[in-house]
Amino acid sequence: MQAIQSTFEHLGTSLAEVTFVVVDLESTGGSPTDCRITEIGAVKVRGGEVLGEFQTLVNPAEPIPAFISVLTGITDAMVAAAPPIESVLPAFLEFARGSVLVAHNAGFDIAFLRAAAARTAQVWPGFDVLDTLQLARRLVGRDEAPDHKLASLARVFRADTAPDHRALHDARATVDVLHGLIERVGNLGVGTLEELGSYTSRVTPAQRRKAYLAEGLPHAPGVYLFTDHDGGVLYVGTSRDIRSRVRSYFTAAEQRRGMADMVRSAQGVRPIVCQTVLEAQVREVRLIDEHAPRYNRRSKDARRAVWVRLTRERFPRLSIVRTPPVDGSACIGPFRSRTRAQEAIHAVHEILPLRQCTKRISGRSAPCALLEMGRCGAPCTGAQQVQEYAALVAACEAVFRGDARPAADKLQARLAELARQERFEDAATVRDRFLQLVRGAARAQRLAPLMDTPELVAARRHHDGGWELSCVRHGRLAGTAVTPRGSDPMLALPTLRSTAEVVVPDTAAPAALPEETELVLRWLERPDVRLVHLDGEWSCPVGGAGAIRHRLEPAMALAAQVPGFDGVATAVVRPGSALRRAG
Repeated sequence: MQAIQSTFEHLGTSLAEVTFVVVDLESTGGSPTDCRITEIGAVKVRGGEVLGEFQTLVNPAEPIPAFISVLTGITDAMVAAAPPIESVLPAFLEFARGSVLVAHNAGFDIAFLRAAAARTAQVWPGFDVLDTLQLARRLVGRDEAPDHKLASLARVFRADTAPDHRALHDARATVDVLHGLIERVGNLGVGTLEELGSYTSRVTPAQRRKAYLAEGLPHAPGVYLFTDHDGGVLYVGTSRDIRSRVRSYFTAAEQRRGMADMVRSAQGVRPIVCQTVLEAQVREVRLIDEHAPRYNRRSKDARRAVWVRLTRERFPRLSIVRTPPVDGSACIGPFRSRTRAQEAIHAVHEILPLRQCTKRISGRSAPCALLEMGRCGAPCTGAQQVQEYAALVAACEAVFRGDARPAADKLQARLAELARQERFEDAATVRDRFLQLVRGAARAQRLAPLMDTPELVAARRHHDGGWELSCVRHGRLAGTAVTPRGSDPMLALPTLRSTAEVVVPDTAAPAALPEETELVLRWLERPDVRLVHLDGEWSCPVGGAGAIRHRLEPAMALAAQVPGFDGVATAVVRPGSALRRAG
């Protein structure tokens, strides 16, 4: 049976201040479901001192097997007049109230206690549990003891009481083992309950030794930066409580791959306290972009982001670029990879015969195979004039910037045609490409209006009863303020606007990173956020890609649940209609 190890949420509790109740049980067998408790023994200790003891036999209401009586010395005659578990368990729970339960092979003892509580319809309090067996396996080597049984550990730590399979005696021996184990981890700098709990999992000594880096950090929301010996930034994170979050990196709470290497390299932690969670999240994004820490996966992902734009020439074409254009050209994105961006381009070419060649058209040349396939009007040959081609460009710009419904209708017709031809794999490819197009256009149509807005101020209730105000200029968080509880937040508005960062639209790059603008957008879209001031216009197209995406993605998920759907059958979606299955 696996031992139980609860999560300790109250970080930083000194071990000297923790009340432990060390418990041991005897039973009629090994199954909590089929067997019953015959004896409970417990010792309450705090700061190395015994505060009290609890011991009683329990009438199991069933015969005790002979081999159990030989092992424990407890017979049927001894428990005949003992109280039943219905009377004993409430008394034990009261004795242990507010403590951390400790047992050797805690899974056995706690499972029996929980089963008894369930059978007698009593609520189990949900104790934190510490298992001395798990702790000993981390701290006591084979050179000291042949195994980690209680009797062997009692000899290693020279317990005053020898365990003999009687509950109170074994509990007393476990107390001495617990104190011996605590002394050992104390020599390694472990002084809190949470740190002691981390020894029951595979936390490296190097991680534990770095716990001092959390000392002196504030219990406040903000950003923290792990730095190396040269001051270089290794990792950037954000939290509502900087100190508690940083401490978790040196305990069992941190399970992410690669963080152990980061902790080994870390020589310092630099905190940046922020007034609001939004400010902390935005600062995190900016710092990751500035320092590109090698342990932040987000920093690598951000540098792979690309956009799809319409080039500015007589016969525009679609092009993948690293930065969004600021010259007014229609664009969509960002996409997480060039592959996804290319799929979106293929989706446009599926419904609009824009030219796909990359050369600049200055004269006439021979047509390519796309003309014969009906996938291009061949402006390179002079067969298609600027005015005729401009209509295709306008349709593409509508998908990128405005009404995406005509494109969805064309997609439906194309998918229906492929389904009639039983070209289900081709239909699935077209569908998936269109989904990438819709996603990229939806992101652009959400970001662009806020990036074009000169100033916007919004407010939401702060957790302390006041208001948090955020000033956003051209998609960039320019300033934040938190008003005291009971005060009028509008009185802080002039000061916030006058002290916020001046954001001037740049002709070379957006005022904010797309990820920052998306963070701000998600905050603005919260139901408890109120719009306080708006300079300019902030809106999204009614028939835009966002509306199509909201209908398309759920339909794709639903199609995957249709019996017989194998990824080849094509879900055909008409805006405003239910899901249909073609083929």
